[in-house]
Amino acid sequence: MTLTAYRKKRNFVATAEPKGREGPEARDGDSLGYAMQKHVASRLHYDLRLEWRGVLLSWAIPRGPSLNPAVKRLAVRTEDHPLEYADFEGVIPAEEYGAGTVLLWDKGTWQPENLNADGSLPEREIEFTLHGKKLRGSWVLVQTRGINGSRDGSTWLLIKHRDQYASAADVIMEEPRSVATQRFLSQVAEDGGGDVARASTGDPPRRAPSKTRAKPAQERAKSRLRG
Repeated sequence: MTLTAYRKKRNFVATAEPKGREGPEARDGDSLGYAMQKHVASRLHYDLRLEWRGVLLSWAIPRGPSLNPAVKRLAVRTEDHPLEYADFEGVIPAEEYGAGTVLLWDKGTWQPENLNADGSLPEREIEFTLHGKKLRGSWVLVQTRGINGSRDGSTWLLIKHRDQYASAADVIMEEPRSVATQRFLSQVAEDGGGDVARASTGDPPRRAPSKTRAKPAQERAKSRLRG
């Protein structure tokens, strides 16, 4: 596994994204890092990162994860990222690859559940357990055929398994903030000099604070004063 493709796409003089270094072959299965980043680039998507043999295996999930086992979410395999990327939150400058705002939406560890006999990950179906702050329990990534019917390894489905963490709740809407800084995407953009209006399209609508109604006793007192 290599970071060649990742580095070729980026100008590290212009972007604050980590260049990274080639990591160790593999750490203990109980300490493998996991992260999910919310990213407004050409469009909003979520990036799943799973540490494996010194890099972060990465999938872009256009509609984000779902806790509902009946929902299958498209996951497009992208280039491996450096381990340091699991902490990245900020603005990728205009004209750079992936230009836009990145928010660290979830972070924790993960464990593969169905390794091959030689200890490698299966090519077409990866079962795993997440220990994140927002996403937990058993999941599966299933490789599927692309639009043209080919199986080139880039098209997958992310599915939640049925367990105590499965739910019909919309975790994306209920948990929109960064796990690192508690900011919204628009706030990350504002702090980093990015496009706030564009980033705000990835935030849920914020309700204006409702005016507190006067209590009946207060209303009666006001009426007496007016009378």
